Amino acid sequence: MSSGRSAPRRLLDWLRPSPRAVDWSIFGAVLLAAGSGVLSFLGMRPAWLGVFWFHRAVGLSLIVLIGFKLARVRYRLTDSRQWQTSTALSVSLALTAAATIGTGVIWVFGFTPELPYFHFLSLHVGLGLLLVVLMVAHQQTRFRPPRTVDFDRRRTTMQYSVLLVAGAVTYRGQQLLNSLLHTPGDERRLTGSKRESGSGNGSFPVTSWVADSPDPVDLSAYELTVDGAVDESRALAYEDLDPDQSTEALLDCTSGWYTEQEWRGLDIGSLLDAVEPEPAATHVRFVSVTGYRWSLPIEEARDCLLATHVGGDRLAHGHGRPIRLVAPGRRGFQWVKWVERVEVRTHGDPAQWLATLVSGF
Repeated sequence: MSSGRSAPRRLLDWLRPSPRAVDWSIFGAVLLAAGSGVLSFLGMRPAWLGVFWFHRAVGLSLIVLIGFKLARVRYRLTDSRQWQTSTALSVSLALTAAATIGTGVIWVFGFTPELPYFHFLSLHVGLGLLLVVLMVAHQQTRFRPPRTVDFDRRRTTMQYSVLLVAGAVTYRGQQLLNSLLHTPGDERRLTGSKRESGSGNGSFPVTSWVADSPDPVDLSAYELTVDGAVDESRALAYEDLDPDQSTEALLDCTSGWYTEQEWRGLDIGSLLDAVEPEPAATHVRFVSVTGYRWSLPIEEARDCLLATHVGGDRLAHGHGRPIRLVAPGRRGFQWVKWVERVEVRTHGDPAQWLATLVSGF
C-alpha cells in the first residue's frame, strides 16, 4: 500500500538524522571543514588532492545538514514569541554559514569580486574561522550531550556516507560544468588557486603573511649570514652575491593565485657546501628581516634557490628584495621573503608557526 509520499521525500526522511544527531553533525562538519581547510594550506601536490576533495565534500554536505536544522527550528525564527536571548546568535550562525558556503561556491566557479585590502579567498577563510567561533558559542547555549540512541551505527554510517558521496559528486559535477561552460573556474589548480599570467615583478600580486611589511632593505648595509651547525660561518654583502643559477618554479599562494616564473639567484646546495654542515645537521632555517622564518629538511633545501631575480627582473621590494626563498612544491607562505639569515640546524623548528603569526608586529 502506498504511503502517499514521493520517492525523493522518502529518501530525505531516511537521510535525516535525529534532531540531536543533526546538531552534533553540523558541529562536527564545521570542525572538519575548518580543519581540512587549514590543512589544505600546506598541500599543492597531487598527493594532497584528497584533502581538498574532503574539504569541499564536507562543505557541501553542510548545506543538507543545515537544511534539516532550519526545517526543524523555522517556527522559532518566524514567530517573535519564540525568540530568546540566543536567537540572535542562532541567526548570526546561520548567516555566517550561508556566507561561508556561498563564498566557497563562488570561488570554485571562478567569479571572484575584487575587494579592497584583501583577496576574496581570504574572506572565505575569515568567515570559516568566524563560523567555528560562533558554532562553539552556540553549542554552549544549547548544550545537549550526544546519546547512543541518536546514532544508530549502521544507519548513521550509511547516512553520512551518502552525504559525503553526494557532496563529492556535486563538486565533480561543478568541475564538469566549469569545463562545459568555460567559466573562470575551469583554470583552477587542485588547490583552487587561479592563474596569474605574465613574467616578472608586475605579473603577480604582492602579498605578505599577516603583518610582514618592512621598509625597503638598505642594500649597502645588507649581509646574508650563513651559520649554525656548520664548520665555517659566512657573511655575504649584497654586491658579493652571484646569482648564477636559474630554475622554473610555480608559486602557489594561499591567497588564491599561482604563477609560473623563471627565478634566478643562489643555489642553496652550493651555499651549504661552502660552509660544510656538520654530520648531525638535519634542517635549514631561512629567517627574514621581519623575524618571519621557515625551515626545510636539509636535503630538500639543497634543491631550492635564494632568488634575486624573477622573470628577468631584479626582485622588487614587495616580492622579497634583496633575496627570497624559492621552494618548489611548497605553498607561497613558506617562500620566505627578505631573507637575511640561513641557519643550519640539528633539529626542526616547531615555533616557526608562531613566528608566522607575530612577525612584523
